[in-house]
Amino acid sequence: MNELPQQLANGLILGALYGLIAIGYTMVYGIVQLINFAHGEIFMIGGFGAFTIYAYVLPDGTSLAVALPLMILFGVICATGVGVAVERFAYRPLRNAPKLAPLITAIGLSLALQYLIWMRYPEAKKDITFPQFEGKAFDLLGATIQRGDIFVLIAAPLCMIALGWFVTKTRTGRGMQATSQDPDTAKLMGINTDRIIVMAFAIGAAFAAIAAAAYALKNGQIGYRMGFLMGLKAFTAAVLGGIGNIYGAMLGGIVLGLCEALATGYIDQIPGMQQFGSGWKDVWAFSLLILVLLFRPQGLLGERVADRA
Repeated sequence: MNELPQQLANGLILGALYGLIAIGYTMVYGIVQLINFAHGEIFMIGGFGAFTIYAYVLPDGTSLAVALPLMILFGVICATGVGVAVERFAYRPLRNAPKLAPLITAIGLSLALQYLIWMRYPEAKKDITFPQFEGKAFDLLGATIQRGDIFVLIAAPLCMIALGWFVTKTRTGRGMQATSQDPDTAKLMGINTDRIIVMAFAIGAAFAAIAAAAYALKNGQIGYRMGFLMGLKAFTAAVLGGIGNIYGAMLGGIVLGLCEALATGYIDQIPGMQQFGSGWKDVWAFSLLILVLLFRPQGLLGERVADRA
C-alpha cells in the first residue's frame, strides 16, 4: 500500500494525457459521426513541430521554460494545419460516401503521415531525445512527480474547462451543438456547417499538439510511430467515457490511466503473475474497452449525440 500514492499519481498523469488526445476523437465524432483514426498521427506531428522550433530555430542553450510556449504554439500550428487539410481534402469529399470509405482513408492517412515524418527527419528512425526540465522532482502526498509531468496536470483540466465553456457559451459552440444534432436543419438556420466541422478538426488537432508536448516532456523522447498506440489508447478513453461527450473523454482517459497504472504496479507483485504485469499493460487497457462495449456501450457518461446512420 505504500506504493499506492505513486501509482495513483502515475495513473492520473497518464490518464490526463489520454484525455487530451481523446477530446479530438470525441469532437469530430460528435459533429460528423466519424472516427478519425489519423488523429494519433496529428498528435505525433504536433510533437515534431514543437521539437523543430527547439532544435532548428531557437538559439542553442535556450531555457526550456522560455522555449516551451513557442514550441507549443508551433506544434499547435503544425497539427491544426494538418488537421484542417485532412478534413478538407480527405474527409469532406467522402462525407456522403459509405462509412467504410472514410475509415479506410483514415488508415491510409495514418501510414502516409508516419512515413512523411520519417522521410523529413532521418534521425526519427530511432526515437529523438526531447529537452527536459532540469531540477529535482516534487514530492506530493507520498508521490514523486517529475517536473515535466506538472505540465499535463495543469494543461488537461484547463483545456477541458475552456472547451466546455466554448461549446456551451459561444455562438460557434452553439453552432457545433446544432450541427451535431441535425446538420440539415442547422444549414436551414443559417449555420455554415462546413466551417463548424473544420473548427472541430482544428480544435481536436490543437489539443492533440498540447498533449504531444506533454508526452514528450514526460517521456523525454519522440518518434514517428508514437501516435499509433497513443491514438488507440485515446480512442479507448473516448469510448470508455462516452464518445461525443467532452467531459466523458477526460473521465475515460483518467479511468484508463488509473487502471493501467494500478495493473502495472500491483500485478507484478503477485506470485506467479509477474509476466502479466508491465508487459501486459496494453492488454489490460484494451480488455477494459471490451468490457465497456459489452456491458455499457454508451460509455460512463452516456452518449449525448444520437446516431444519424
